[in-house]
Amino acid sequence: MSFGVNAGEIVGLVGESGCGKSMTARSILRLVPPPGRIVSGKIFLDDRNLLEATESEMRAIRGADLSLIFQNPMTSLNPALTIGWQLTEALFAHQRLARPVAGARAVEALRRIGIPDPDKRIHDYPHQFSGGMRQRVLIAMALLNDPGLLIADEPTTALDVTIQAQILEILRAAADERRMAVLLITHDLGIVASLCHRVIVMYAGQIVEEGPIDEIFANPLH
Repeated sequence: MSFGVNAGEIVGLVGESGCGKSMTARSILRLVPPPGRIVSGKIFLDDRNLLEATESEMRAIRGADLSLIFQNPMTSLNPALTIGWQLTEALFAHQRLARPVAGARAVEALRRIGIPDPDKRIHDYPHQFSGGMRQRVLIAMALLNDPGLLIADEPTTALDVTIQAQILEILRAAADERRMAVLLITHDLGIVASLCHRVIVMYAGQIVEEGPIDEIFANPLH
């Protein structure tokens, strides 16, 4: 399979369960779980082939130039650490900011995604947040270092329709304001129709069709 995502563009990657959507995301991040491995091909972020980067270089790229939002916020956040600690960790790792500066940036990140009283909630633990709020925290974490590419893997699964719409609006604003490329992995065609510029349809590990939203929905081939 071969595809691209442009700056400021939201591309939907759709297909039935097990067709390879999440494995595609893990491949881009070079996080394919063993015994799986990447045996050939090229994965470019801007002009750099990620398959040629060392593991230490990839650790510097993940969370900075390239971010991923997982679909389950409860298992993606550490229950034993405060929300603020987990947010500032990303800033310490990639920007070496002083603690007060990182703390202020983390509070501002929570405010931008609509968390009420962020200066107080930053000291709370994940179990004190609702499912929708935890998902917002994951988005804030992914956006902290202004990545060039954001991969969102089923970011609205198990959320009610109202919260779902809020999460999607945050992603839309991030793509518009930051000129960030977004790869949205989902099986919900309603989300794709409302948010994406282009859609890629996968089946059995391959791309079977690709095109603008209007064209794919009006005249689907698969």
